[in-house]
Amino acid sequence: MTTSRSTPGDQHVPAGALVLASASPRRLELLAQINVTPAKIVPADINETPHKSEAPKAYAERMATEKAAVVTARYPSQLTLAADTVVACGKRILPKAEDEDTARQCLALLSGRRHRVISGISLVLPDGRQLVKSATTTVAFKRLSEADIAAYIASGEWSGKAGGYAIQGLAAQYIRFISGSYSTVVGLPLFEVAGWLSAHMKVPADD
Repeated sequence: MTTSRSTPGDQHVPAGALVLASASPRRLELLAQINVTPAKIVPADINETPHKSEAPKAYAERMATEKAAVVTARYPSQLTLAADTVVACGKRILPKAEDEDTARQCLALLSGRRHRVISGISLVLPDGRQLVKSATTTVAFKRLSEADIAAYIASGEWSGKAGGYAIQGLAAQYIRFISGSYSTVVGLPLFEVAGWLSAHMKVPADD
């Protein structure tokens, strides 16, 4: 399922090639695990504010759908893959931590309890059809001490992360339970994505 990568700044993408609508290096690494290299990486700049009373699953799927649609408008007739990952406590959508106070609040909320990580994904096919689904994984943190939280804040790994943590980093030592797909928590549910790409992606001819 490997596709060739275009050179930086090259706007041409072979017909039917995969465009990844994300700037996340983690999603690129996850795709590499299943031997997929996007032909182009195009971040989608959209408003990520949740709607009033919007459920976490609906929000994750809407974000993935809107990201894919924005990038498809720039690169039609391609396969466009987008994703969005949400950390939820009950019905509450936790923010992406952009400052230490937000990260500390998220970690205090997650301490000693279970939460859900939902990754919405969307794939736009060359004929314009759009597939949308999501995967959910349950994660439980141990009870975090003030020292635990201070150490994690000092690491800086929380920056820009939904819920204020990254499971693939130092936070792994705080996780006592996980039920579901690890890759979903990192940011891209590989089982679901691999199924889609196996069904719809063809290796484009070199031109």
